[in-house]
Amino acid sequence: MTSVTVHGVAARGFGRVADVFADLFAHRGESGAAVALVLDGRTVVDLWAGVADTRTGRPWTADTTTSVFSCTKGLLTICAYLAVQRGELDLDAPVARYWPEFGQEGKDDVPVRWLFSHRVGLPVVDRDLTMADVLAWSPVVRALARQKPLWAPGTAHSYHTMSFGWLVGEVLRRATGRTPGRLVAGELAEPLGMRTWLGLPDPERESVAWTLAAPEAERAIPVHPVNARARTMCGAFPFPADDDGNVVFNEPAVRAAGLPGAGLISTARDLARVYAACVSEVDGGRLLAPTSVADALVVRSEGQEVYGPPYAGRRWGTGFLLNSPPTRRMLTDVSFGHDGAGGHLAFADPALRAGFGYVTTRMRGPADDRSNLLTAAVRDCLAIAA
Repeated sequence: MTSVTVHGVAARGFGRVADVFADLFAHRGESGAAVALVLDGRTVVDLWAGVADTRTGRPWTADTTTSVFSCTKGLLTICAYLAVQRGELDLDAPVARYWPEFGQEGKDDVPVRWLFSHRVGLPVVDRDLTMADVLAWSPVVRALARQKPLWAPGTAHSYHTMSFGWLVGEVLRRATGRTPGRLVAGELAEPLGMRTWLGLPDPERESVAWTLAAPEAERAIPVHPVNARARTMCGAFPFPADDDGNVVFNEPAVRAAGLPGAGLISTARDLARVYAACVSEVDGGRLLAPTSVADALVVRSEGQEVYGPPYAGRRWGTGFLLNSPPTRRMLTDVSFGHDGAGGHLAFADPALRAGFGYVTTRMRGPADDRSNLLTAAVRDCLAIAA
């Protein structure tokens, strides 16, 4: 049992969230983490505790950032909807309208939306890649453009663990003229004053938490060979960690590159605020129009994945993970956002005008329930408040 001091605030009526958060350290092996909840533009939970870097003992502070892995996909999707609202992007237009080189090997009529909903059939690149290839961007983009899909696009789905970032990122780059990192900075981080980067600036290197691998037994869970190659970008790096437990996303070059589907550095507070700004006013502004939110909530992919584990309720909209009990229950059936490898979770709820964020240094395996316990506590608090 580990006892820690929990810092921050939990507004009256949200003490249960603080209690559950503290219990993660006492009984769930938490090392360093933060959780935040914004309701109708007001921060009602902003908590942090533990150690940001176990190598040095550096404590987690109010401004500690960390790698949030596939929560990246949710922020890229917010950027995509902003591009739609400006008339720069049509989700139902062919990808080849924006990225002509993509229109080969039966992909000429593939709509942009299928890239976001894991339906295009390109979960993995069909050749080995090096770390240099992955960090350079263009080699992966060229490989995906000329590749034949693993299934007829639109007929099935399977989670595009890493390739999502290059597929979606290249369309956004062609449509807007900005890289994913510049989009996140210009559309989200700078307007909302967020400590959030997709491509970490060098002066911030020492402020990021050190990610700890999941226990070896949780890393050894078998996955389909296609998924194994997808997670490692075809052998470019080990994932989630190497045999010694080293997480490649701690590497300065990886953090600086901002891998487009998994490289975001952020805080729980910022993730909660950006999602809250999708469904309500935050600092006097709102990001997504009601029409965008309505489109985001349409289920585009559900049921058994081609290469996935047995189906356990996950539902996908256009880029967002939708409320998916029992695996990933959020707040209500209209919650939308994204989780991240190892335990992270961030989402919005338009019915509650809410944004939620939870981040951690301690990765865990597929059975991890820390974020589910926290969202259950939030639901309890809201039910009590009602």
